[in-house]
Amino acid sequence: MQLKIMPKKKRLSAGRAPLMLFLCQMISALEVPLDPKLLEDLVQPPTITQQSPKDYIIDPRENIVIQCEAKGKPPPSFSWTRNGTHFDIDKDPLVTMKPGSGTLTINIMSEGKAETYEGVYQCTARNERGAAISNNIVIRPSRSPLWTKEKLEPITLRNGQSLVLPCRPPVGLPPPIIFWMDNSFQRLPQSERVSQGLNGDLYFSNVLPEDTREDYICYARFNHTQTIQQKQPISVKVISAKSHRQRPPTFLTPDGNTSRKEELRGNVLSLECIAEGLPTPIIYWIKEDGTLPVNRTFYRNFKKTLQIVQVTEADSGNYQCIAKNSLGAIHHTISVTVKAAPYWIIAPQNLVLSPEEDGTLICRANGNPKPRISWLSNGVPIEIAPDDPSRKIDGDTIIFSKVQERSSAVYQCNASNEYGYLLANAFVNVLAEPPRILTSANTLYQVIANRPALLDCAFFGSPLPVIEWFKDAKGSALREDIYVLHENGTLEIPVAQKDSTGTYTCVARNKLGMAKNDVHLEIKDPTRIIKQPEYAVVQRGSTVSFECKVKHDHTLIPTVTWLKDHGELPNDGRFTVDKDYLVVADVNDDDGGTYTCVANTTLDNVSASAVLSVVAPTPTPAPIYDVPNPPFDLELTDQLDRSVQLSWTPGDDNNSPITKFIIEYEDAMHEPGLWHHQAEVPGTQTTAQLKLSPYVNYSFRVMAENNLGRSLPSEASEQYLTKAAEPDKNPTAVEGLGSEPDNLVITWKPLNGFESNGPGLQYKVSWRQKDGDDEWTSVVVANVSKYIVSGTPTFVPYLIKVQALNDAGFAPEPAAVMGHSGEDLPMVAPGNVHVNVVNSTLAEVHWDPVPLKSIRGHLQGYRIYYWKTQSSLTRNRRHIEKKILTFQGSKTHGMLPGLEPFSHYTLNVRVVNGKGEGPASPDKVFNTPEGVPSAPSSLKIVNPTLDSLTLEWEPPSHPNGILTEYTLKYQPINSTHELGPLVDLKIPANKTRWILKNLNISTRYKFYFYAQTAAGSGSQITEEAITTVDEGKLAMASRQVDIATQGWFIGLMCAVALLILILLIVCFIRRNKGGKYPVKEKEDAHADPEIQPMKEDDGTFGEYSDAEDHKPLKKGSRTPSDRTVKKEDSDDSLVDYGEGVNGQFNEDGSFIGQYSGKKEKEPAEGNESSEAPSPVNAMNSFV
Repeated sequence: MQLKIMPKKKRLSAGRAPLMLFLCQMISALEVPLDPKLLEDLVQPPTITQQSPKDYIIDPRENIVIQCEAKGKPPPSFSWTRNGTHFDIDKDPLVTMKPGSGTLTINIMSEGKAETYEGVYQCTARNERGAAISNNIVIRPSRSPLWTKEKLEPITLRNGQSLVLPCRPPVGLPPPIIFWMDNSFQRLPQSERVSQGLNGDLYFSNVLPEDTREDYICYARFNHTQTIQQKQPISVKVISAKSHRQRPPTFLTPDGNTSRKEELRGNVLSLECIAEGLPTPIIYWIKEDGTLPVNRTFYRNFKKTLQIVQVTEADSGNYQCIAKNSLGAIHHTISVTVKAAPYWIIAPQNLVLSPEEDGTLICRANGNPKPRISWLSNGVPIEIAPDDPSRKIDGDTIIFSKVQERSSAVYQCNASNEYGYLLANAFVNVLAEPPRILTSANTLYQVIANRPALLDCAFFGSPLPVIEWFKDAKGSALREDIYVLHENGTLEIPVAQKDSTGTYTCVARNKLGMAKNDVHLEIKDPTRIIKQPEYAVVQRGSTVSFECKVKHDHTLIPTVTWLKDHGELPNDGRFTVDKDYLVVADVNDDDGGTYTCVANTTLDNVSASAVLSVVAPTPTPAPIYDVPNPPFDLELTDQLDRSVQLSWTPGDDNNSPITKFIIEYEDAMHEPGLWHHQAEVPGTQTTAQLKLSPYVNYSFRVMAENNLGRSLPSEASEQYLTKAAEPDKNPTAVEGLGSEPDNLVITWKPLNGFESNGPGLQYKVSWRQKDGDDEWTSVVVANVSKYIVSGTPTFVPYLIKVQALNDAGFAPEPAAVMGHSGEDLPMVAPGNVHVNVVNSTLAEVHWDPVPLKSIRGHLQGYRIYYWKTQSSLTRNRRHIEKKILTFQGSKTHGMLPGLEPFSHYTLNVRVVNGKGEGPASPDKVFNTPEGVPSAPSSLKIVNPTLDSLTLEWEPPSHPNGILTEYTLKYQPINSTHELGPLVDLKIPANKTRWILKNLNISTRYKFYFYAQTAAGSGSQITEEAITTVDEGKLAMASRQVDIATQGWFIGLMCAVALLILILLIVCFIRRNKGGKYPVKEKEDAHADPEIQPMKEDDGTFGEYSDAEDHKPLKKGSRTPSDRTVKKEDSDDSLVDYGEGVNGQFNEDGSFIGQYSGKKEKEPAEGNESSEAPSPVNAMNSFV
C-alpha cells in the first residue's frame, strides 16, 4: 500500500482553514508532516530538507556555512565526511555544528584560510529508522586574480581595415564578466560594425577615423568577490585613406568553414559568428534540415550571436551562419551536439506501508549517455548493506513483499554519467496506524449555487483508510451517481444546489480503527447584474451616467468597482460613483472608451461593460451625425497578373471622420452575386494595392466606416479577368478508408472555383503500400472528391497523395498521408473471461485482449452481451432481451451496472472493429447476491370496527431476494394532525393479511409498511384509516342542546347587564357628592377666577375641590411605580383604580381587578384584547 494524499482541487472561500497536504515534495522525496498535534507518536525516517548546492563557490573573506537540514522522528543526528573519510568536527576548533541541525560553520574570519577547507563534503542524517545522505558538496573558494602586466604597442591601421582588440582576462572562479569602457568609465558604443565577442575580444568589421582613441580598456568584473580588474589601455589610430577598397565578407571568428559545439541539455546554447568586410556584413542564421525552435530562439549582439534557451537533444544538428554584404556572402557550419547530465523520468517516492503489505521504489533517469543506476541503503551500497528478505532489486526498481517493521530504511538512488549525477533519498516506513483526519473540524464551506463544491477530508492511516461520506447524519453513505469521491478523501458535488446545504460527515476506516469529522456546506445565490450599463454617444462638455444594479445573496456583501479600458478610473473629480451609478461630468475626448462595472463578493464576481463615444459638440445649426456616404469613382490601374491598384473618391463623412475603408470583391465567373472581404485601409488613404488570384473575374466595391457605423457599398468597379496559372494548393482533408475488405476509398475536399487558378481542374491520385517496396500507382481523375482502389489486401496501411492540376500545370508536390484498406470482421474472440460480482447490482468483467493481427481493422473496443437467464427466486426460464455495453479502445475490463439482485446472468465478450463484431467468447454465467426489496405492491385497510382494522397487502413486485419478514409501524393522528406514539410490529413473510386489535375508537391511524430480506429493509408504503364510531354515543351527542341559543339564558344575561348598569349609575352619583364641604354656597357666591365651569367638550367639573384630587389626570400621576395606591389618595373615585377595561365587577357588585395608571384612550394590552366578549366586559368597556 502506497500512501498518498492528493492536494485539494480548489479553495471555496477565503475564510476556510487551509488543507494540510500530507505529502509534500522536498529536494526529491516526499515526507510525512511532523505536526505534533496530529502525529505525536508517528515515527519517520530522516528526510533531507535543505542542503548547500553541489558546486559551492564560497567567498574567502567570509565564514564558510555548509547547510544540511533534515526532519525525522525521533529527531535525527548528523555526521559529515570530507573527501570520503569521516570529518571529526570536534577536533577542529574553527568548525561548529548548529544545534538540532547538521549545518556547519567554519570560522575562517578570525583565523585560518579558505583553501584549507577545499574538498568534497557529504552530510548524513540518522535515526533509529534509517539514514539519509546529502549530495556531494564541492567547496571551492572564489578567485579573482590580477591581470598579468604587459606592454601594449599602439595600433595603427588604415580606414576600412578590420581589427580585433584582444582582452584575455585572467582565469577566475567563477569566470568574470567582460566589458569595454574608456578612461571616463563610459561604455564603448557597439553596433553591427563594432561588437564584443563571447570571449571578450572587441571586433571591428572595418574601422573608421572616429575609432581613433587611446583608451580602449577591457574590464573584468568578478561578481563573487565584487571586484573589477582592468587591462592596460590600448591605443588605436586610424589613418584616413582617400580610397579604400571594398571587399566581400570573411569570418573573424570562428575559423575555417566548419566547427563543433557541445552543450548540455537545459543550458543556453550560444553560437557566434563575427565577420569583417566592407561594407559591414549582415549575419543570418539557419538550421540545416530543420527550423529554429519558436519561443526559445533569441538573437544577441546584432544577430552575431544565436542563443537557444532550454536546449534539448532535438536541437542537435548543423547550424549555418551566413555573412553577407553587397559584394558577396560566406557561410560557416557549426555542428552542435547536445549531451545531457542525468535527469529524472521517475524519481523514487517515499513509501508508507503497513506490515505484510507490498510496495515498490522506482528510480528512472535519462541522459546522454544513458546514466548508470545504483542503489544505497542508509547510505551504504546495497550490495554490502544488511540483507532484507522482503527486498528484491530489479535494475531501477526495488520490490518489497510482506514488509515488517524492521524493513524501515532510507534508500538512495544514484543516477550518474560523465556529465553529472542525481541523488535522491526515499524512505520505506512500515507503520500500523489507525485513521486520523487532518481537516479541521466543523469547517464551513460557502459555494455559489450551480457551481462545484469540494469538501476536504485529508486523512492518514496505515493501512490506507477507506473513506465514506454521510449527509445530515443519515444512515446511507453518499454514492458516486450524484457525488464524486476523490482518492484524497475530497467529496465533490459537481453542481451544488440549495438542497445541498447541510452537515457532511467524513468517516475514515481501516482494520485498526475509525475516525470521523463534520464539515458544513452553505449554498449562496449567485451575484447578478440586473441593470447593465448601456452604450452612450455624448458630446464634449456634457455629462453622462452609467447604471449598474446588482442583485446578490443577502448574506454576502458585494463591492462594486468601475474600470475604464480595463484599468482604474482616472484620478479626476469629474468621475463620481454614487450607489448604482457612475457619472462623468464635462466629458472630453480622452473619456471615450470602455467602462466596466465589476461586482465582487467573497465567492464570485460578475461584470458588464459599455462603450462611451465622444463626438464634437453640435454647432449651430446642428450638424447631422451619421455614417459616411458611399465612396464613388472607382478606378483600376497598374493591372498585373497577380495585383491591381484600386483608387476611389470618399463620400461625405457626415461630421464623423472616416476611420477606415473596407474593400470587397466579387468573382463573377465562379460565385456571381457573392461579395467577399478583400482588404482594409486607413481612412486617410484613397488607393490600395490588391493581391489577386489567377483565373478570377474580379469586380470591387468600397465601403467607408466611422465611429457611427459603416456606409452603403459603392457602385461596383469595372471587371478585371486575371490570367490562368497552375494551382497554388492541393486538396485538403485527404483520407484513405476501405468500404469493403478488398478496396481502398480515397476521398478529399476539392478545390473551389476560386482556388482552381484556371480551367480544366483535375486531380492526380497516387497510392502505394506503406510497408512495401512498390512504386507509386497514379491515376488522373476529373473534378471529383473520391476514387476507389479495388483488389487491395485487407486492412493494410497505404501512403496516399492527391495533387491538383489544370490546363496550366500541376500544383506543388503534396505531402503523403496514411490510410488503410478496408476492414473485415475480427477472427478471434477474447479469452480468459471472468466476472467479479461487486454487489447486488454491479459486476466487473475482465478479459484478455485479442492479438492485434486478428482484429483486421481499427480496434473500436470490446462489447459485452449480457442477459438475465432466470431469477434465483422464481426460477423461471423466460428469455429476457439481451443488453449490450461497449467499452472503447483497448480496455480489458469493464463494469456492468443496473443488474437485478438475486438473479442468474449469462454474458459473452466480442471484439469490435470498424467493420463489426468478431466471434463471441464462451458464455460466462454468474449470480448476483440478494438486495433490498421494492415496496409492497399494495396496502389496503378493510373491515374497520370500533377497535380493530384489517390490513391486506400484495408482496413486493421485486423482492430481490428471499423475504424474511414484514415490518408494520403505525401511530394515531389527532384532530390537529399531531402524530402519537409509534408502534413497531414484525409480521412473518408468508402473511398477506393482518388484524390490528385494541385500537382507539373513532381514531385515525397512519401506517408505514415495508418488507425485508437478508440484505436489509426495502422501500415503504404508507396508508391511513379510521376506526368506526360508537353509534350510541353519537345519538346522545345529537340530543344535546346549545345552551347559548336558549331564550331563558339570553334573558338572564340581559337582567345581569341591567343590574350592573344601575350599580354603576349609583356609584357615579355618590362620587359627585363626595367632593363637597359645608361652605360650598359661600364660595359659589364669591367665585374664584381659577374655578372653571364644567366644559361640555371634555367633561371636567367646576366645583371647588382639592387641586391634587381633581386636576386632569396625567399619565401615571396617580399610581406609583410598584402599582399600589397610597392611603391618602381618594378611595371613592373609579379613576384611582384605573380604566374600566382593567377592572371587573363580581356578580354581587364588588370591584375586582388590578390598579393601573394607564390613560383612558390607550388600547388594552396583553391577553385583554383576546378575551371573549362577555356581558360583564361589555359593560366595563362602556364605562
